[in-house]
Amino acid sequence: MPGIIILLFLILISSVLAVAVFLWFKFARYPIPVWLFFCSLLAGATSFFPALLLHGLISAEGNLGVIIRALTEEISRIPLLIILFFIIRKNLFKESKSINVSSSESESDTAYNHIFSVLAASALVVGLGFTVLEGAVYSAANPDITLTRACTAAFIHAACASRVGYSVAVFRYRPISSFAQFLFAVLIHGVYNIMLLLPGSFSFIAAILLALSAFFSSVVKIRSGMKKV
Repeated sequence: MPGIIILLFLILISSVLAVAVFLWFKFARYPIPVWLFFCSLLAGATSFFPALLLHGLISAEGNLGVIIRALTEEISRIPLLIILFFIIRKNLFKESKSINVSSSESESDTAYNHIFSVLAASALVVGLGFTVLEGAVYSAANPDITLTRACTAAFIHAACASRVGYSVAVFRYRPISSFAQFLFAVLIHGVYNIMLLLPGSFSFIAAILLALSAFFSSVVKIRSGMKKV
């Protein structure tokens, strides 16, 4: 029974955060229509299944194991984010197809900055969709950490997914930045996973602070990207 209550609490937090993000996009007038928002949620939920498959294929113990788990979860988002990138470019930014990739760096930044930011924003929602299904599995398999996850999982997955989304968007144009963003997402996620396994209230508070700071830094990056256009 406590596991079910915690699961419902996790779903509630994820839902509240999703609604808050939706209202943020709407009132900020970001070019993210309702259909794209819900496609992103569905993509996040779908990405849970390849992550589950990778978890079964790649197993390790201790801190290495939880870092590998973080890596597999971030990798599982990439195929869906690539699909989202092409959907966004085709439906929302058709004029970008005429831009020459060999343009100067300043021209490329101006042309693609909005697309990068929209995909990063959509990827934030992908992380929320992933959280709901993952929470159901964790609440059944490892009830000792579900309370911590209920308070933090939606924030950390949204933050990391946003960074991976940006990584996917800029890969063709800024490969070094893309690789750095992906590694940073894995690092944040891995450290978070390690904190979940540490006993005591300090690790609990540290996990919350890490999740919230990572989430709000993603929010700031998205807002900054939108304003530059």
